[in-house]
Amino acid sequence: MGKDVIVACDFASAAQTLQFLDKFKGRKPFVKIGMELYYAEGPEIVRQIKARGHKIFLDLKLHDIPNTVKKAMAVLSRLDVDIVNLHAAGTTAMMEAALQGLTRPDGTRPLLIAVTQLTSTDQESMERDLLIREPIADVVMHYARTAKAAGLDGVVCSPLEAAKVHDACGVDFLTVTPGVRFADGDVGDQKRVMTPAQAKAVGSDYIVVGRPITAASDPVGAYERCIEEFVG
Repeated sequence: MGKDVIVACDFASAAQTLQFLDKFKGRKPFVKIGMELYYAEGPEIVRQIKARGHKIFLDLKLHDIPNTVKKAMAVLSRLDVDIVNLHAAGTTAMMEAALQGLTRPDGTRPLLIAVTQLTSTDQESMERDLLIREPIADVVMHYARTAKAAGLDGVVCSPLEAAKVHDACGVDFLTVTPGVRFADGDVGDQKRVMTPAQAKAVGSDYIVVGRPITAASDPVGAYERCIEEFVG
């Protein structure tokens, strides 16, 4: 897979989601299905979107004991998604179990990536709420190296950290970066953000863009703007 823009379809229903996707008559965007939509509609919405020809990042951020995650990943692998994720904080044993569960009998599997620290987390909240005293950049790099050692394909990280992740883990270790906003847009609740062009410059492999596209007056135009700025 080359660089791409992933559209975060954070809608509350299948009807809203499919109505949004109906706007795209040409290029079919890579779609992220997160907790809100998946919990509302279940696996059927994944099947419907896949049948329309979209690539899918299933963003459920699994985090549990290794055996539970292994069994859950085995179920998700049957949905024919392209990327799934989990929390790196779940430990190496959990990540290794996830890979085992995700791998199908024929040896194929979706890409598996790990969340390092959420883009809504900053140094203050990490120290206050998680009792992690190390600099957030060091924590992200440690989690990225741990994910690579466990056999994962990449991480979800801030675009501010993409270049350092590649330096630490290699250029083939994927960086999937939310927290992307247009230069003239609202940052919302994100703390660590970049524009699509900046994310491209620092080496992000995929950018995840939600409200700047889904809430735009012209979603298709906003998507094409992202593609132009990030992919070229």
